[in-house]
Amino acid sequence: MKEFFMKSKKALLVLCCLLVFTFVCMIFADQIQKSWGKVEVKTETMEIECDPYPGFEGEAESVLVKMCYKIYKPKSATKDNKAPAVLLLHGYQNDKETCDAYSIELSKRGYVVLAIDEFGHGKTSLGFKGRGFVNHKVTVNYGNEDEMGSKTFKKTGGPERYRIMMNFSNLSFFFDKYSKDEDGNILRDSSMGGIAAYAWLSDLEYVDETKMAISGHSMGTWAGWTVAAAYGLDPLIYPKALILQCGELFRMGLTSAPYDQTKVHFGNVMLLQAKWDEFSYFRDYEKVVSDDLLTSDLRQEFLGTYITHETPEWNKVFGNFNLGTAREIVLLYTNHRLTTHNKKGLTYALNFLARSFGEADHDIYTVGKTPFSFGIKEILVLLATLSALASVVACIMIIKNVPFFAPVFEGLNHERDESIKKGWKWWKAAILTMLIAGIFYPFATQLGHGLFPLPEAIFRMSIGNGFFVWYLLLILTMLGFMIIPRLINKKKGLPNPDFYDYGLARLEHKDKFDWALLGKAALVALIGCMWMYLQVVIIELLFQLDFRYIWPFFKGFTGARFLQFLVYIPIFIVFYVLNNSKIFPAMRVEATLEPGFKNFMKCWWRYALLMSGGIILIILIEYIPFFMNIGPGADLLFGSTFGGPFMSLLIVFFPQVIIFSLICTYLYRKTGSVYVGAITVAILACWIVTGGSAMM
Repeated sequence: MKEFFMKSKKALLVLCCLLVFTFVCMIFADQIQKSWGKVEVKTETMEIECDPYPGFEGEAESVLVKMCYKIYKPKSATKDNKAPAVLLLHGYQNDKETCDAYSIELSKRGYVVLAIDEFGHGKTSLGFKGRGFVNHKVTVNYGNEDEMGSKTFKKTGGPERYRIMMNFSNLSFFFDKYSKDEDGNILRDSSMGGIAAYAWLSDLEYVDETKMAISGHSMGTWAGWTVAAAYGLDPLIYPKALILQCGELFRMGLTSAPYDQTKVHFGNVMLLQAKWDEFSYFRDYEKVVSDDLLTSDLRQEFLGTYITHETPEWNKVFGNFNLGTAREIVLLYTNHRLTTHNKKGLTYALNFLARSFGEADHDIYTVGKTPFSFGIKEILVLLATLSALASVVACIMIIKNVPFFAPVFEGLNHERDESIKKGWKWWKAAILTMLIAGIFYPFATQLGHGLFPLPEAIFRMSIGNGFFVWYLLLILTMLGFMIIPRLINKKKGLPNPDFYDYGLARLEHKDKFDWALLGKAALVALIGCMWMYLQVVIIELLFQLDFRYIWPFFKGFTGARFLQFLVYIPIFIVFYVLNNSKIFPAMRVEATLEPGFKNFMKCWWRYALLMSGGIILIILIEYIPFFMNIGPGADLLFGSTFGGPFMSLLIVFFPQVIIFSLICTYLYRKTGSVYVGAITVAILACWIVTGGSAMM
């Protein structure tokens, strides 16, 4: 034992330093979300009742749902000093923590804030099926030339997850022709639990129910419209303001019973419009967001300028706050996902809320001069996340000194340099690798996301299904590139690479698959990731935070989500093992076999390019024409079907791959095989996909 600690002294010191750094970052992040003690923050669950959903066992009239929420209560809010309140509704693939910029800044200014995990997201027990679906969709904004006989009103088929996603913009308070179909399907609750959460919020003794508002992002904007419609007739608690962060507009007068279309009142409504929104319905199905967008009948009806004959403008309030007719569209020079943390958007939202609640008769916050602290919290949590990931590698380096695992860490054989590729030979293989990954990405991910016939009771992660199909196609391609050349060489009597050359065996076992190495390496990776999970659980318990940067990364599992992790992890492991085998041993460069930081960097940037090059290609295809004001590349080249979720996902997926390439490069150089690095990042990637994102 003494010898073990002596050998592990350096790695243990690094691990301890990283652990301390992680917790220091989280302590300060926690203080920021609590406004340094001025706000109480609690993460709990509420029980709500919902209509039964397809596949629900039993004949109960309702389903009891555990909805997870996070509430921010200013200490100044009491029974005798009630405070205004805001319900926050996150977007698709997000969770309540994605609303943190608004949660922090609103609560700091005296608002009670409730952020929920909507159906199918985070730790709420009910899946996406609770929303319901119908077998048709509208391909233009609702109420805008969408008669049943027209080509814009289309029937849909396919898996339930596809029909649910095709109904995102269809709302449960619309006319029956939208919210029901001839097959007996019905949209149950397009508020995704928001209606029940709003009622719960209004009942809190320290909330002024006459001063309540809603803000949602993306999918949460449709939920927001639904909540606003549900309480639009209530004379006491109707929402005084609705803030849409990248939302869809529709023609008024679409509400059905029990909502009277002549009386439903949405209160004051603001739309935060992202200039480079990857989702077509948030651009009114136009290629770009230009000044012409404001002059459409739909936008002029929203602003009320078709009646007043005023010239519609960005960033200008039309209507009257006191009458609840105020309307504003704010143009933000950002993309879809980053709208949630845009300082200009938040500044305008603060002014809009203050004026809606009668707290001011003019703007009281200034863009660029209003102090915000949410950005510091995001940076602190990002640094903590990177520190925790680095500690996984440090943990693995400690395991290195356990004799049982010694075979895993034999390292590279510096005399076996025949696989080193140089010059054009390396670049030719690299370009082919990147092209294959990039070309498959938009088609395979969207196919898996919606239509690929996976058993829906087993494969419940919608975004996970997209990656499943993409990885599956890449696995088949990589196997083809491994097997076909071997068959050709065998036919010609030429030697083939051995298992060591593939990074799949130790040198002394080069002629056969090294199962012992695989098993021990998998155990090493599992221990490293369990160390990461332990940190996540402790951080969540102590600080009610997780590891992320704007987008959710690592969260504690619920039982259902852990089962989903077990479903998807085999395909993730197979992909990353083959991918690392194709990249690291097969694409060795001279620096791979040389020690030192300088040589590490020389080989890492090449491996990082191989792992992320296809993603970089799609990013360039998507955003170069978008920034040139032509339109999103995926929409232009492949159609809007291939735009949207997996295109907007690139900005969070790309940094993940870069971090994974660092981990894999370091562990490959330390072990000499691909297993530890590949299995470690496979677990981390599968965890990200299944930990909190949308589940059907």
